[in-house]
Amino acid sequence: MTSTPSLALPSFDPDGFMREMEHWNEETARRIASEDGLGDLDERQITLVRQLRTSYQRLGALPAWTHVCHLAGFGPDCMTRLFPDAREAWRIAGLPNPGEEAKAYL
Repeated sequence: MTSTPSLALPSFDPDGFMREMEHWNEETARRIASEDGLGDLDERQITLVRQLRTSYQRLGALPAWTHVCHLAGFGPDCMTRLFPDAREAWRIAGLPNPGEEAKAYL
């Protein structure tokens, strides 16, 4: 008898950031947004979240928001137009806790 591996569920730190970003998927993003009262994410928000993850993975650090917006094909103020704040976008993207100094910029 073989057992099927269980799917790992994401876990969050006390500040609400995902501990293991490899457990993220778009369904997780949609669930976080819904639980945080944002409702359903639209395609622009998903595009921005994907780009935020890609930028973080390339840099290993907090990227410049205007650059992420540019790479996603949006105007420089897309973060504030699409999300209540950058911290929320970071959480929905399933990125790890950026640390105290970086959180001051979120």
